[in-house]
Amino acid sequence: MEGKFQDKVALVTGGSMGIGQATALAFAREKAKVVIADIMIKEGEETVRMIKNGGGEAYFIKTDISSHNEIENLIQKTIEKYGRIDYALNSVGIGVKLALTADFHEEDWDRVMNINLKGIWLCMKYEIPHMLKQGGGVIVNMSSASGLHGTPYQSAYSASKHGVLGLTKTTALEYALSGIRVNAICPGPILTPGTEGYLERDPEARKRFNETTPMGRLGMPQEVAETVLWLCSDAASYITGQSIVIDGGRSVK
Repeated sequence: MEGKFQDKVALVTGGSMGIGQATALAFAREKAKVVIADIMIKEGEETVRMIKNGGGEAYFIKTDISSHNEIENLIQKTIEKYGRIDYALNSVGIGVKLALTADFHEEDWDRVMNINLKGIWLCMKYEIPHMLKQGGGVIVNMSSASGLHGTPYQSAYSASKHGVLGLTKTTALEYALSGIRVNAICPGPILTPGTEGYLERDPEARKRFNETTPMGRLGMPQEVAETVLWLCSDAASYITGQSIVIDGGRSVK
């Protein structure tokens, strides 16, 4: 059966687990050829296996998203393998130990910025030239609900995610006439492996999340993935420079 992304190529950074993995699987379901980039080799290769077992086509490339050499290599290998990049989800992101702004360590600040913000810029720096050559493409950048408001004890994370939104808006304006759409997603609490680990350490956290979310539950990675696919589809052809919030209503309270 033909999918809506038949013969298209989707690049997913952070595709080894969580939202990235769910998005890679969703792209494959719609018959896109999927390139998965991550530093986690075992998990990335497992995602490829899952896609191939479902009859899809996928390729894993180990990549440190904060290194311009590795990003350049990722894009070059993707082009060598499939000849084009139609869609890109730039989704790698990290947080670090909670701390007051004045107590934050400089090395932790730099690490968060290098991955969460610089990493997304590097991805677009090397994705966009190929999209220009082929006449267009769609980029979705991973921000966060923390990119929309202050988040105590997470100054670097919140600042990096705010930065992703500014970067997304600016890039969308620059390439709006070139057939390249650029949007961002802002997930709230999503039940990823990282969140599951947090819930195990703090059994009361799930109750707090549920009580403070109008929909009364955490989101699922698949729900975020479907939003990404919609943004990449022709159904969203007049949407660029936007920040789509996926948080069960938390931000509108």
